[in-house]
Amino acid sequence: MKIYISADIEGVAGITSWDEARKDSNSYQEFQEQFSVEVGAACEGALAAGATEIIVKDAHGTGRNIIGSYLPSGTKLIHGWSGHPQKMMQELDDSFDAAMMVGYHSAAGVKGNPLGHTFSSEKVYRLLINDTIASEFLCNTYIAYTHNVPVIYVSGDEDLCTEVSLFNPLIKTTSVSKGIGESTMSLQPDDAKNLIKKDVQIALTTEFKNFDCPVPDNFKVELSYKNQSHAYKASYYPSAKQKDATTVCFESNDYNAVLSFLLFVI
Repeated sequence: MKIYISADIEGVAGITSWDEARKDSNSYQEFQEQFSVEVGAACEGALAAGATEIIVKDAHGTGRNIIGSYLPSGTKLIHGWSGHPQKMMQELDDSFDAAMMVGYHSAAGVKGNPLGHTFSSEKVYRLLINDTIASEFLCNTYIAYTHNVPVIYVSGDEDLCTEVSLFNPLIKTTSVSKGIGESTMSLQPDDAKNLIKKDVQIALTTEFKNFDCPVPDNFKVELSYKNQSHAYKASYYPSAKQKDATTVCFESNDYNAVLSFLLFVI
């Protein structure tokens, strides 16, 4: 059983402020370690459920955050960014049996996490796909679905887990924190680790191979920026149209075209 894990830091237990997520901050090491611990727990749960191959994508910031020694022997870790349009799902293809997301977070433009954003906390105010606010979970799940790979597990903040359950109630979730304004209420770090391991094992021992992987026939994208100058520049991407001072639209029936659009305009 071959498993893919995409991992982000803003949805791990305890993290609350941007300085805790940035490598140049004195607060970063504690949450780098918690990030690594939670991803390691997911790997251990997958192995306990019978996984024979696990590939992890470090999908936060520089892509160089997870401490490899915190992962079980045999796990492969992707550090850095290749420049491929799949970004947070780099190297995912149809050879995988299932995909999981660890440390994910609420989208830009919604409550649920003081660090909520969609791909860029500096640029993006809100991303809509087919008139739905799009989180990184949704965007990356569509990537998995284009390869007919089911997303069977997600950990992160409570509001994201609610979004995931509404999207597909069969996806197992682990809520490790809850955003309350600029604060969070989180599980104790070891409790988060143990719960993630247990829930991943449950997710991988249920009948997930029959999960539907529906991909929309058409994608209507609206990307709103915090700064009007970014929208002006993005409007020159082929087939993009500027809707208003801060919003650019793009439409395609090919999700790979959407990914290329997002790669170049964010």
